[in-house]
Order: sequence, then structure tokens, then C-alpha cells
Amino acid sequence: MSSYGGSVHLRRRDAGLRERSMGVDSPLWRLDWLLALAVAGLVGLGSLLVWSATRQRMLDADLDPTAFLKRHLINAAIGLALASVAALVDYRSLRAYAPVIYVLSCLGLIAVLSPLGKTINGAHSWIVLGGGFQVQPSEVAKVALVVGMAMLLAEQRDGEDGPRDGDVVMVLLLAAVPMALVMLQPDLGTVLVLVFIVLGVLALSGAPARWIVGLIAAGALVSVAAVQLGVLDDYQVDRFAAFANPALDPQGVGYNTNQARIAIGSGGLDGKGLFQGTQTNGRFIPEQQTDFIFTVAGEELGLLGGSLLLGLLGVVLWRGLRIASRSKDAFGRLVAAGVVCWFAFQSFVNVGMTLGIMPVTGLPLPFVSYGGSAMFANLVAVGLLQNVHLRSRDL
Repeated sequence: MSSYGGSVHLRRRDAGLRERSMGVDSPLWRLDWLLALAVAGLVGLGSLLVWSATRQRMLDADLDPTAFLKRHLINAAIGLALASVAALVDYRSLRAYAPVIYVLSCLGLIAVLSPLGKTINGAHSWIVLGGGFQVQPSEVAKVALVVGMAMLLAEQRDGEDGPRDGDVVMVLLLAAVPMALVMLQPDLGTVLVLVFIVLGVLALSGAPARWIVGLIAAGALVSVAAVQLGVLDDYQVDRFAAFANPALDPQGVGYNTNQARIAIGSGGLDGKGLFQGTQTNGRFIPEQQTDFIFTVAGEELGLLGGSLLLGLLGVVLWRGLRIASRSKDAFGRLVAAGVVCWFAFQSFVNVGMTLGIMPVTGLPLPFVSYGGSAMFANLVAVGLLQNVHLRSRDL
């Protein structure tokens, strides 16, 4: 090596040492900050919307008007701690723990069906811990399914570009157990999310197209059979009937969606102002802090505020896809892809049901709706995205 080349090498090495001494090479510095800021914006905006959705109700009951806001912020803080752990533990080591996570999630779903479970809003989906706290194991099942599928489909053999038929069968068996347990609750919305995760990850893994087409066709047949055979509860059938015919029973099964559209439509371009929504303060929309949180944004922040919220969700999905495309290994790519499929479908369904373009399924809006279990699972998933991003840069 020439003296010039040697001096250049030394300068580069010294510059790298200086960067590391300044913390430039630390995980904090190398995070995907656009993703982190978009999630922080959604959590912050969601906190204001949850506060507005519950403030008047608590005042009318002569209770602390910030009670839901405080719990929401506590949930976000706990979720941030969980996300930090998910981001710092090398995701490649998760392959060894994927079976443990999967078994624990299934045990949680079984516990829900035992006397420990509690029915809320027609779904027997909760375990009450006391002190106003409760957990929903089906949220953990989403994380477990994403990691478990990635583990199975990432094991590619020499000379093969995608999973074999046997791998696809294994994935379907893996997904069938939590889906069946969730359906027994019954929680159709979460089952649909799990189905979309399975389809999305299989498609992106390179599975044969005949499997994707066959699964879609089978899903359509099962849906029709479930309605015809009375598998679904009456309130679930009523929700689909109200979606098919918006004018059906506006004071009954169609009440929620009608009131949601009124709230969003009344917001106009810039909204009525935070805490000033007449539909929100009048408590015309049930479960507004959870399933129908987007109606608060539409009424009080208008088209501009609703567009900002959707834009932030779009940034999260964009960064997730970017992380998946840049992953250097199949496991990381499929984990990131599974998280994106999860967030995309759930966001579309939640916003769509408030606009009347999707049936009401009881799915919260990621990072925005009130709810501890959903917030924990969503932020853990973001931690996994950051994990794949950090390790991809290490390779």
C-alpha cells in the first residue's frame, strides 16, 4: 500500500473512531427517525382525540375529565419500553424464541375462553387484571403470528427461491390455531387481520400463486357458509346487513355508522375545533375513543386533520416497506412485511367503517385508539421494524 493510500485509510479509521466516540454509531443515532417521528405524531394526536372523545362524558359523571388521557399516556409509555426491548434484542435471535411466543399467545387465548375471560361489546376477548386494567391476548397473537410465519418461511433450501408446499401447509396450520381460538370469542375483526397477515406474508415470501388464489377462494366460501349456517352471532350478521344497506334500521343496527358519517361530514375543511364537536360532546357515537376515534378527527379537525392522520399512517407503512426491501435476510424481510400487512389492513378497515365503505368489525386504529393491549402490540411491532432496520445496516 502506498503512503498516500495508507494515510487515507488512517484518516477514515480515525474519523470512524471519532463518530463512535460521539455516539454516532449508537443504536439511537441509527434508528429510522422518520418512522419514529410518524409513530410519535400518531400517539400524540391520538392522545388529544381520546381526551376529546371522553372528556364530556367524564365531566357529566362528575369524574376526572383527564382519566382516559392519563391511562392512554401510561399505555404509550409502557408500549415505548416494550418497543425499546423489541428493537435492541437482535431480531435474528427471535427465531429461537418464536415457538415460545406462539405458545404463550395461544395459552392467553385459551385463558380468555375460561372463567378468567370477560365479555365486552359482544366479544369474550378480555382478561381483567383489576385496577381498571385488562389485557386482550388476541393482540399478542398478531405479533406471534408474524414472527412464527417469518421463522417457517425464511428456511429456504438450496436452489429454491420460495417456500415449498409443505412450508405453506405448516404456516396454515400455525395460523389455524389462534384463528380458531379468536373465532370462538367471537372476534371476527381480529380473525380478518390474521387472515390478511397470512395472505400478505405468503405472497411476499414467493409462495406459489395457486396457494394465494386458493386461499382467497376458500375464504369467500367459508364466509358465505358461516352466514348461512348461523356460525356468526346475530350482532355480527346485523353489522354486515347494515353495511350492505346503509338505510337499514338507522336507529338500530345502522345507528353507529350513520352517526359516524354525520360527525365526519360536519367537520368540513378545518373542523369545529378540539373539544368543540357537537356529535362528540353529545355522545352520539358509542365507543368513540376506540373503534370510532377517526370520527373525532373528522369532526373536530376536519379534512385537514384527518388527512394529517392518514398521512402519518402512510409514512409508517412506507418506512416499513422500505425496511422490508432493504433487509439482508428473509426472516427480517418477512417480519417487516407482516407488520406492514397488519397495520395497512387494520387502518383501512377502521377508517373505512367510519366512512361506510367497510362493515363495523370493532378494530382499533393503530397508535390512535384507546386501549392498552393494542398499543403494546403496535409499539412492539414498531420495535421489530426498527430492529430489522438496525441489523440490516450492521450486515
